[in-house]
Amino acid sequence: MRAKSLIRAVWIAATCTLVAACGSSAGVSISAGAAPAPPKASAGAIPEPTTAPSASVSFSSSAVLKDWPEFGLDPQRDDATERATGITSANVGRLSHLHVALPGTVDSSPVYEHAATVDGAAHDTIVVTTTYGKTSAIDADSGRILWTFTPPGYSKWAGSAQITNASPLIDPGRLWVYAASPDGLIHKLSLNDGLEDQTGGWPVSVTEDAAREKLGSALNIDGPDLLVATSGYIGDAPPYQGHLVAIDRATGRVASVFNTLCSNRRRLQAPSTCEASDSAILSRGGPVVEPAGRHVLVDTGNGPWNGHTDFGDSVLELSFPGLGLRQAFTPVDQEQLNKTDTDLGSSAPALLGHDRLMVAGKDGIVRVLSLSRLNGRSPANRTLLGGEVQKLPLAGGGELFTAPAVWHRAGRTTVFVGAEHATAAYVLRSGRLYEAWQNSTPGTSPVFAGGLLYVYDPSGGGIDVYRPNSPRPIARLSAEPGHWNSPIVADGHVIEPSGDANEHLATGAIEIFSAG
Repeated sequence: MRAKSLIRAVWIAATCTLVAACGSSAGVSISAGAAPAPPKASAGAIPEPTTAPSASVSFSSSAVLKDWPEFGLDPQRDDATERATGITSANVGRLSHLHVALPGTVDSSPVYEHAATVDGAAHDTIVVTTTYGKTSAIDADSGRILWTFTPPGYSKWAGSAQITNASPLIDPGRLWVYAASPDGLIHKLSLNDGLEDQTGGWPVSVTEDAAREKLGSALNIDGPDLLVATSGYIGDAPPYQGHLVAIDRATGRVASVFNTLCSNRRRLQAPSTCEASDSAILSRGGPVVEPAGRHVLVDTGNGPWNGHTDFGDSVLELSFPGLGLRQAFTPVDQEQLNKTDTDLGSSAPALLGHDRLMVAGKDGIVRVLSLSRLNGRSPANRTLLGGEVQKLPLAGGGELFTAPAVWHRAGRTTVFVGAEHATAAYVLRSGRLYEAWQNSTPGTSPVFAGGLLYVYDPSGGGIDVYRPNSPRPIARLSAEPGHWNSPIVADGHVIEPSGDANEHLATGAIEIFSAG
């Protein structure tokens, strides 16, 4: 989050020449310095998808993925499904294309509902939130904007550095949309007309200082609760604390809070009342709900750590919905990560299955952890540092700000990563990651859907489309350059916003590619 500095470069050079041992949960000695080269697997180790990417499926079939209601598709943030999408290797190169102007930049991901009732009629509906909090519903077939909600007070922050990158979320009941605004409010909007529910506790404030605590991560939902995370703005102006809030979506009541600093306080706190600052929950995916729905994972950026109340640069497993701390992982070089603006939590934890998760951040190191023992020893002892099962360098080097896509197929796990300088695929074997392929094209958060992989190139613009077992794209869909924007694929549509929130524009665009 803070500006990069000379001290970071000096530290990286030094740690590349030092080796400091730390424990591991698999009997593997892991060093605190540079990660060893990744073990390799052939691209043939990636399984063939059940849904062949060349198969044509009727849009009316129940086998077609009709909806994409939240970032990552599901509360686990898998960003992967084998369900047919209506897009195949045969038609992906000849999709129709709509360029739609928007009343703001969407530096996040859209959501989508098939045949949603809007203004009394059925529309295949895209919903996006702009960086200054305007939320719009768009007809995916015509590109017409159906409604736009403008939060009260919009003119106070429009054009400023006070922004949101939070992706909206469509309620499972298909009647409501949840969206963030830069003033720290979560809004409950009617999908039919964009009008705001103001009953009960809605809209809900999730911060005591919106000028310092940013809503940057995607919203998540599981059961009756909506999950919202906070981070900081560029420059890390103190004070702020990353925290996670669970909201009862029926009433708008704040049900529980976990502060990653001053975590002994179980309520929203004025940032100035906590002696520690930072520890942002800044990743695109934000909170990740484990499959049984009883636990949630978050990771944090720069901030102090003491293993008791402060958990900067850590992976945390919390009970859900109570948000009590169960266990934690913190790397042995946490102090250096904090000093050098090298956030561990710039990318969200990714659930790999087989008691494994991965996390990678701005230090360019991919860490594989044991889900049952994050620090490799006792879940109850959070003061122990280290404990990775495996460390390996991020493909292409650089930093990771994106959420991986994790595809589970026939008991096997494939992980697709869009990184600062590369796109790569890994397979999980015996609890360790093996690199299957990589290329030199950067990418934001990938999407694996209907047997094809979609990766947006924020530097050059456009979406590269791959078969899962090859680093060579089979098609490229044109789009403007961007930042953290990422695509969704469903119901015969590929949908991609573009633009950079840090340009502070009140205009933007979205690209809609459609089959049939």
